[in-house]
Amino acid sequence: MIELGKYNTLRIDHSAEQGLYLQGDEVTGDILMPRRYVTPEMHIGDEVRVFIYLDQDERLIATTETPLATVGEFAFLHVAWTNKYGAFLSWGLMKDLFCPFREQKQPMQRGKGYIVYVKEDEESHRLMATAKVERYLTAASDKEERRLNHGDAVDCLIWQKTDLGFKAIVRAIDSKDSIDSIATIEPIVPYYQGQLYDNQIFQQLRTGDRVTAYVDHVRQDGKIDLTLQPTGHRHTLNFAETLLRYLHENGGRCDLGDNSDPELIYDRFKVSKKAYKRAIGDLYRRHLIIITNEGIALAIDN
Repeated sequence: MIELGKYNTLRIDHSAEQGLYLQGDEVTGDILMPRRYVTPEMHIGDEVRVFIYLDQDERLIATTETPLATVGEFAFLHVAWTNKYGAFLSWGLMKDLFCPFREQKQPMQRGKGYIVYVKEDEESHRLMATAKVERYLTAASDKEERRLNHGDAVDCLIWQKTDLGFKAIVRAIDSKDSIDSIATIEPIVPYYQGQLYDNQIFQQLRTGDRVTAYVDHVRQDGKIDLTLQPTGHRHTLNFAETLLRYLHENGGRCDLGDNSDPELIYDRFKVSKKAYKRAIGDLYRRHLIIITNEGIALAIDN
């Protein structure tokens, strides 16, 4: 079955002046891949992985271009142009993605970027974007088998600034997935709403950024508290060894302690103050360091 707005692997059926025709199904028939996308390596009978969408005349078209998002995904897209019906967003294909006025939270402006969800319109069956993304987010506790756990790594699309920090759109990271290939794989559902708090952020973030974060806590309302630093005992042990190595390489002393500014700690070690204090506690319990008024130091016997 052909999936509109997604990647499909189709067999090349025959060639024509306008390009190659790929075998579709009983409903769609053969689908044209315009000649601009044809390469010398493509031959009749070969299978090709293509993205299927509608051209200006609402005909199914296959392309080897990579859109910034497929149906069922979220993305940060910029407005290419507007008209009396809505906005048209650049998404990596020749035909821009339409976002009608009814799907906009506020009138979209040319040149500005917005977080949107890509979907197939139920009435017209055309591909479209909506800025009303909340309706497509799942509560993390809705399906127990999908629930994320403390310490799990997640992909985050930074959504919007709040008084507390940043809202983020979150999905689990699959073992075959990576942060750089979000738009080139089948989406992993569901997506959740996450929150990054200001006191856990030690880098510049903007709407549309994609980052790897870690689950700190799954709240009762199904939303997820996030941290940009790995959590858990394993991370504590790993950073403790990093801190111990730093002491050996810097005269056995470090001028950062429990009362040091979190930004100074992050600038030097790229970890939160909470992670730094946990590592100090681990090394202290192992009698590898002593805590001084000036910071920490290697124990005499170490």
